[in-house]
Amino acid sequence: MNNITDTVKHLLIINVIMFVATLVIGEAQFIDLFALHYPDNSVFKPWQVVTHMFMHGGFMHLAFNMFALWMFGSAVEQRLGSKKFLILYFTAGFGAVLFQLGFYYFDYSTILPELQASGLPIEAIIDYFKTGSSNLSVTPLQNEQINDAFSIYNSTMVGASGCIMGVLVAFGILNPNSELMLIFLPIPIKAKYFIPLVVGYDIVSGFLGSPSVFGMNIAHWAHVGGAVLGLIAMLFLKKNTFNKYRID
Repeated sequence: MNNITDTVKHLLIINVIMFVATLVIGEAQFIDLFALHYPDNSVFKPWQVVTHMFMHGGFMHLAFNMFALWMFGSAVEQRLGSKKFLILYFTAGFGAVLFQLGFYYFDYSTILPELQASGLPIEAIIDYFKTGSSNLSVTPLQNEQINDAFSIYNSTMVGASGCIMGVLVAFGILNPNSELMLIFLPIPIKAKYFIPLVVGYDIVSGFLGSPSVFGMNIAHWAHVGGAVLGLIAMLFLKKNTFNKYRID
């Protein structure tokens, strides 16, 4: 912990404060206010695009993200400096929002016209999304489509994972030959191979789906978006950074 950098330390503190406040004040209130909701939902507020990055769905979610932020973030901040590190961090976070909401929007905007074309009143469907109760008479296929759209409309996104993915990509660019390993697969792999494997896993899981972890659904496209925008940010920042430092 003696090697922790200032910006990483402050990000850790903010995340912990938000988590404690969620427990003390109430999860429902904090989720409504600060988690990222689907934009069509009346609970959505513009500031949630930023505040959701400091919210977490449970202690293990917080612990994994903060451990990764400390482990990789301090190393990256030492090389980039605090200002460039924050640019990287929030760019990756916005990338997570862009990709995850883009994925949701594609599904949502496809499902609703199909339901409307099948003769179902769109107003009644939206009312069901808001209230959770409906008298609609639907086929099994329509019911499946409605439930998928319901999940998107009422989805919430929390966590710094997209930001962390961007930091991880930056770490790999700055330290391509550093050896990393997973806890459940203790085989050292160089960062230049390890990180693309992690991103590849998220891409595959984004298409195929994956089981929840610690009772939480994983926003795989948010991870991918964080990695992609983190890469773009590093390409933008690399001129000054790479000229100033030797790359290992």
